[in-house]
Formats: sequence, C-alpha cells, structure tokens
Amino acid sequence: MRVRVADVGDNRGLPPTDATMTALPNCPICAMPNTYEDGDNFVCADCGHEWPVAGEAPGEAATTVRDSNGNLLADGDTVVVIKDLKVKGSSIPLKQGTVIKHIRLVDGDAEHIEGNSDKIKGLVLKTCFLRKA
Repeated sequence: MRVRVADVGDNRGLPPTDATMTALPNCPICAMPNTYEDGDNFVCADCGHEWPVAGEAPGEAATTVRDSNGNLLADGDTVVVIKDLKVKGSSIPLKQGTVIKHIRLVDGDAEHIEGNSDKIKGLVLKTCFLRKA
C-alpha cells in the first residue's frame, strides 16, 4: 500500500525520506492530493472518484474478440453460424450456415457480438458459435 509523506515515519522517530515512500497521484477529477490506494484502484477521499492503479482509464483497454477458429473480429464483419442454435423468444432457430452481416462488438465483452440475420433482428450471439466468413 502506498502512503503519503505525513503517514510514513521511521521507527526511530526520524522524519520520512523519499526512499521510504512513493508519491500518490492527485485526483484527475478534482485535482486534490487527498488520495489513497484501495486494492487495484486509487480513491479520492474528497470527491469519491476511483481510477485504476495501472494508469489506464476504464474502457481504454482494447478487448480482442475472436471467433471459434481464433480469427480476430471487428465491427462490420460478416460471420457464419457453425451449429444450429435455439433463439430465446423466437420459434425460428438459427440454422448452421446462417450468415450474420455487419456485426457490432459489445463494449467490454469479448464473448458476445450483436447482429441481425435475414429472419431475426437484434441477436446477441456468443463468438464460440461463429466463424468469420
């Protein structure tokens, strides 16, 4: 756990040195120096804002979405269903070989994509049942 200069002391009563502490960053929202580390996040005691210790903002981490064969998928790709799937809320199943055009990747989820088939609109599909066309 990282602590501020005022919180760190030598067991002999000497003032802390730069070698005994690491500086905590100021809050990126309110710019106040009253921050502390809580697990994997820094927390601002003044405004309550939390951000990752690693320095990357949430949502910036690029998730790679792969199909059942390991090919990278991107927004707008065309995929093919590799086995018959029952669709919740519909009596029409998705048959093997059904083409899903212009897929959309789900933010922060590497296992699901959104797309439309010719007969069923608004599908959310697991990538383990798809291959890139």
